[in-house]
Amino acid sequence: MWFRPAAFVLVAVLLACPAAGAAEPVPIDMEVDADAIIPPPATHHMGREIAQTMHYTGAPWLVRESRQREEDCRLLLEALEVKKGQRICDLGCGNGFYTLELARRVGPDGLVYAVDIQPEMLRMLSRRAAEEGLDNIRPILGTVVDPRLPKGQVDLVLCIDVYHEFSHPELMLARIRESLSAEGRLVLAEFRGEDPAVPIKPLHKMTKAQVRAELEPAGFRLAREFDRLPWQHLLFFSAGAPPAPADDR
Repeated sequence: MWFRPAAFVLVAVLLACPAAGAAEPVPIDMEVDADAIIPPPATHHMGREIAQTMHYTGAPWLVRESRQREEDCRLLLEALEVKKGQRICDLGCGNGFYTLELARRVGPDGLVYAVDIQPEMLRMLSRRAAEEGLDNIRPILGTVVDPRLPKGQVDLVLCIDVYHEFSHPELMLARIRESLSAEGRLVLAEFRGEDPAVPIKPLHKMTKAQVRAELEPAGFRLAREFDRLPWQHLLFFSAGAPPAPADDR
């Protein structure tokens, strides 16, 4: 992905400084188990090179003016078919570009878990949520192996341009699967790897075939596809039973 580091550092610093008289930030769950053992990160997964996580100094790129035009974010949100009262996770939420709108859509009886591995991103989101008066957002500091979600309670886990950056995809998928409710869905938006016209670095793109090749062995089944976004795949997965071992007879 593209950004100018020096300029973005300046903007990120400004975002990190609360203004005088600003609303009290939404509390962030920072209770990560410091003693948990995390395996070394992988560099590749099933033949795909894993991209590095976008640094929080690149946060302004997430709220750039051109994003709606380039990605049609409103159409993506409509395709999710969010319902009032749902529990949704914005996994890899960044500074909350989608989180705030999801919170509006689930309403006061719903809840949005906003998970990121960078505290700086969560602090930006927390202040934005407070400024918007949204109290149905729960910011959570996750880890590279665990989003720290409640088991069996999440109706939709949304990963927008995030999955390809998971350094431990198998462990993360297992935890996501545990978090889903009976009818819950994991939804991935990924820039189309099959399309050279999509102006994103190849490392940050995925093909449908690659996504399915990685998620299906983890116990996910493709339930729906939405193909009307300008640059991205939008794939909906249910958590079915893991595939049976191959019969060697």
